[in-house]
Amino acid sequence: MRRVLALIGALALVAGACSGDTVTETVIVTETSIVTETNTVTSIVTETVEAQEITFWSTETQPARLEITQGIIDGFTAASGIDVRLVSIDENSLPSIMVSNAAAGTLPDVVFHPVDFTIGWAANGLLDTSAAQATVDALGADTFSQGALGLASYEGSVAAVPSDGWGQLLIYRKDLFDAAGLDAPDTFAKIEAAAAALTDPGNDFYGITASNDASQVFTQQTFEHFALANDCQLTDDAGNVTLDSANCVEAIEFYTDLLDNYGAPATEGVVETRARYFAGKAAMIVWSPFIMDEMAGLRDAALPTCAECGDDIAFLARNSGFVPSFAGPSGSPAQYGQISNLGIGAGTNVEAASQFIQYWLSDGYIQWLTTSVEGKFPMRRGTADNATEYIDGWRTLETGVDRKALLSEYYGDELLTTLVQGLDNFNRWGFPQGQGQLVAAVYSSLPTVKEIRNVLDGSKTAAEAAADIQTLVQEEQDLLE
Repeated sequence: MRRVLALIGALALVAGACSGDTVTETVIVTETSIVTETNTVTSIVTETVEAQEITFWSTETQPARLEITQGIIDGFTAASGIDVRLVSIDENSLPSIMVSNAAAGTLPDVVFHPVDFTIGWAANGLLDTSAAQATVDALGADTFSQGALGLASYEGSVAAVPSDGWGQLLIYRKDLFDAAGLDAPDTFAKIEAAAAALTDPGNDFYGITASNDASQVFTQQTFEHFALANDCQLTDDAGNVTLDSANCVEAIEFYTDLLDNYGAPATEGVVETRARYFAGKAAMIVWSPFIMDEMAGLRDAALPTCAECGDDIAFLARNSGFVPSFAGPSGSPAQYGQISNLGIGAGTNVEAASQFIQYWLSDGYIQWLTTSVEGKFPMRRGTADNATEYIDGWRTLETGVDRKALLSEYYGDELLTTLVQGLDNFNRWGFPQGQGQLVAAVYSSLPTVKEIRNVLDGSKTAAEAAADIQTLVQEEQDLLE
């Protein structure tokens, strides 16, 4: 990843501009398969495209989501007369394909992508930040989640337009907490107290299940939530790596002690943590809100299996509490947030691209949010005339895969309000300090996750791991210079 990102600056210099009234030859260079609406290609594809056709890249590859995306595109074309060619790209391949297309002068007009890439692309000239800022201004900056705009900003300008996102959650068995007289786990102290009180290894029941798999980005996301809660930051405002700080040592020590003392003695990641909580074998879990429809029994591929779930498949949904933000002893309440943005490619048809994004976030917005209601919280709350139009519309959408239902049917309106209000508090390592490129490198090589695994295995102390993470991340930063 770091070598890919280092190449972007040079490659972006050859990016070509699309004229407003000529026919342009477009070349798409692929290193892996690119799936279009008609075929799969594994080589260079050249085709002639009318100037008023724009290209839209999306990391949403599931057929059902592509169908909804195409419906939005069809509506936009009918309203504007501008054709949109949809290209679906696997998220893991996106960084390298952006580099290849920058070299060929064929950046997409619009690219739907995770915030992880936004700042790095902006810093290396792949995104037209002026066009993105103008689009946000046209829609009304105050209609967006301010937290989302903050994470998408680079050098005082919005680098890409926020579309949707989710905030990570600490979910707990409210029935068991209430029975034991335990407080909601919104601080490190309360989390540990609850885990200690409820852990019962003799009955294969543990106080918490949270990712400890050194190969998964999910572990980075999970630990980062705890790190942010203790004000453990990737860098300071000047860009100096700060992962050996006292706050970071404290966060590593707490996380590893928590899992070592009150977690199952097993390697657990995305699938295993969910399975343990669904089996009724853990009092707490850290997961994304994508678990909410599954916990309600609306997806056959991931059904709850707890003893009580036989009579009531939605038992866990009805008996779980949710903590979006929690705090460590050296920090303040924080929530890990993941946001998807719409970027405008540098040197592309920015006017048509802006029109498409404005349509996406207005006439097509509710249609888009239906793709995954529990995991696509609207980053644009409403309009100048109705400040909560899209939040209100989102609440009326049914979620689920094999069965459909309103989230409020299982979780109540109060919780949905709490989750929506938390959108402005989303936080991430590095983005507020303008270190998007370094974030991408850290997420690629996962030095933090590997060192946390060393602490869990007993080969290092938290302080030793923090010192090694500091060195490894500084080396990643040096490679970016």
